[in-house]
Amino acid sequence: MDLEKALRQAIESGKVELGMDSTMKAAKTGRARLVIVSSRFPPDARQDLQRYASMSKVPVLEFKGDSAELGRVCRKPFQVASLAVIDPGSSNILSAVKGG
Repeated sequence: MDLEKALRQAIESGKVELGMDSTMKAAKTGRARLVIVSSRFPPDARQDLQRYASMSKVPVLEFKGDSAELGRVCRKPFQVASLAVIDPGSSNILSAVKGG
């Protein structure tokens, strides 16, 4: 599966929330179906996010690029450190954590 293509499709056809605060909130409340963090996501925040996500049974996936590259993939003119997939829409992004 091409994660970048699936992510773009989820953004276009589903509901995705960008940014650390929105991602944390979606993980805490269990609204997120998947959380994606950039490779340079701050370690302290990553621990908190992992804890919230595990309590809500939300998988966390690391994007191999940094925040600037994740922003580019999301077609945003700014850096994206993390995002929460609320509704995958017509994408197959959730298969990234289910083993293909």
